[in-house]
Amino acid sequence: MTTGQHRAAQPETGPQDEERLPTIAEQMADQLGGWRGLVESSIPVVVFVVANIIGELRPAVIASVAVALLIAGLRLAQRRPIRHAVNGLFGVAIGAAMAWRSGEERDFYLPGILYGIGYGVALLVSAAVRQPLVGWIWSVLVAKGRSEWRHDPKLVRTFTQLTVLWGVVWLAKVGVQAGLYLAHQDTALGVARLVLGFPPYALLLLITVWTVRRVTREPQPAPVPGA
Repeated sequence: MTTGQHRAAQPETGPQDEERLPTIAEQMADQLGGWRGLVESSIPVVVFVVANIIGELRPAVIASVAVALLIAGLRLAQRRPIRHAVNGLFGVAIGAAMAWRSGEERDFYLPGILYGIGYGVALLVSAAVRQPLVGWIWSVLVAKGRSEWRHDPKLVRTFTQLTVLWGVVWLAKVGVQAGLYLAHQDTALGVARLVLGFPPYALLLLITVWTVRRVTREPQPAPVPGA
């Protein structure tokens, strides 16, 4: 096999891969919804925190849900992708319902805490059984459903390490929120929800995209003639 043939058999290291795979910025923008997605997903929580500080719980709940509905409606009217808006609306609606029923503002954040715990545990378990979730998510979102990485020990190891990183960071940040929840530090919990929301997610996503692209672009060893 010639060197040119070998390179053709490895599209992940050739120029075609540069055209096929979106850039790091494009992948991050898609997952985060761009700056607009970041802002829109945070607005209902900000509204709830501010309205609850200056007013009462139930008006704050109504205001946050109304803003989430408005954001989703605007995106729909503008024929923009509503995935991020719907996800935010779903989370706000559940938290609002729980806070409304219990009469405690801290319950507005409880669904996010429980989701974070479940997600963090699932990540670590998947890494332990050598089925790293980050790898499978990469297959769906970036590799168009392909899962050749399962047959590459280096990529399996990379995705496993990244999955552990995601799981540890996720449990750490949700642990902070859980501690504030149990301590009835409602306002601090709202601030922590915002600060520990997208910034760690964006950093983890950047590390993941950069690491995987670096590994897949590493040149493969040339075959030994006659081997």
